[in-house]
Amino acid sequence: MNLEYFIAKRLITGKEHKISISAPIIKIAIAAIAISIIMMLIAIATSMGLQFKIQEKVAAFNGHIQIQNYDGNTSDVSVEPVLLNKEFYPNLSKIEGVSHIQGVAVKAGIIRTEETFEGILAKGVNENYNWQFFEEFLTEGRLPNFSEDLNEEVLISKIQAGKLQLELGDSFLAVFLKDGDLTKTPNNRKFKIVGIYESGFEELDTSYIFVDIRHIQRMNKWKANEFGNFEVFLDDFSEINEKTVEIYNKTPSNLDTQNIKSKYFKIFEWLELFDFNTALIIGIMIIVGGINMITALLVLILERTQMIGVLKALGTQDWSIRKVFLYNAAYLIGIGLFWGNVIGLGIIFLQDKFRFLTFPNPEEYYIKYIPVQIDFGNILLLNLGVMVLCLLMLLIPSYAVAKISPVKAIKFD
Repeated sequence: MNLEYFIAKRLITGKEHKISISAPIIKIAIAAIAISIIMMLIAIATSMGLQFKIQEKVAAFNGHIQIQNYDGNTSDVSVEPVLLNKEFYPNLSKIEGVSHIQGVAVKAGIIRTEETFEGILAKGVNENYNWQFFEEFLTEGRLPNFSEDLNEEVLISKIQAGKLQLELGDSFLAVFLKDGDLTKTPNNRKFKIVGIYESGFEELDTSYIFVDIRHIQRMNKWKANEFGNFEVFLDDFSEINEKTVEIYNKTPSNLDTQNIKSKYFKIFEWLELFDFNTALIIGIMIIVGGINMITALLVLILERTQMIGVLKALGTQDWSIRKVFLYNAAYLIGIGLFWGNVIGLGIIFLQDKFRFLTFPNPEEYYIKYIPVQIDFGNILLLNLGVMVLCLLMLLIPSYAVAKISPVKAIKFD
């Protein structure tokens, strides 16, 4: 680097000019970069948060992957039992990426009270059931305990309890058909509410109650080692397609595997739109920030025209002068990124902590508040991407330096 380079850098970044036309333009450019990174961070955090929460809610009721009979049954009701196979249960949990496997059974019925009645799906579970998600959904009471003798404890949704005018501690009668035959005397079961949950997923909340699986096994005349289907939970949702194939290859030929992405394909197709919307927001914000930086750079070059002419007259190469302006632009972009990250991450942290931002129509998004989730690897990539793309956008306007004639520039006023 030569002497002219350091002189130019000092003149551009210093405060020799008391009155600077570029000062307000530069401030606007920095603010534009900051606002852009704030919007991008919030878009990524809310998109990831909403996708994760909805995936979590669907998995809470179904697991990530279901293992069931090839019986042509497309409903959630268990018809033909799956015999406990020690080749995959519980050994399936030893597969890398599989966190848990559990046996369940579902039977359709009706809850009848003195005032009204409601159709329900009674999901039978045992002591091995994964209650992790329902601990968060629980609004009153406690989770049922099915680890001891057969009991009447039941977990019911807040929506169902409201429709049936039932409260915590109340008992009710549930009626289940024998083999789906209306001519046969139905099975009657009395249950007691020990817990009330609210997942926010109305489609599932209006259907499921959770009971001891031994009730369903007795009504269906199944053995203790027979279940309606098995539910598999994964550590990483992004591996769901690969793990579905892997689990299918490790189960007997009379069993099928299905994951929640195919079972609830409409929901997950809708979620994929969030990725497109997020990419669109990021693209627009980068363009907005880049255009503001281009404007600031051109104004800066125009303001330093005489200085550029003097340096050219002294023999400084065009690229050396362009680099000074690009370095200065990178410094300004860095300031904008710093404040944008501070404010953006601050908003995300406060929303995660206090959940003050809510959806006006939570039933459409399956959750009341706007969830946020952020990955620091994504933050780093986002900042590097914004810096690189903005600098690439500035390469063309920086070429204006080459168009400045030393003779005309020195006379420029």
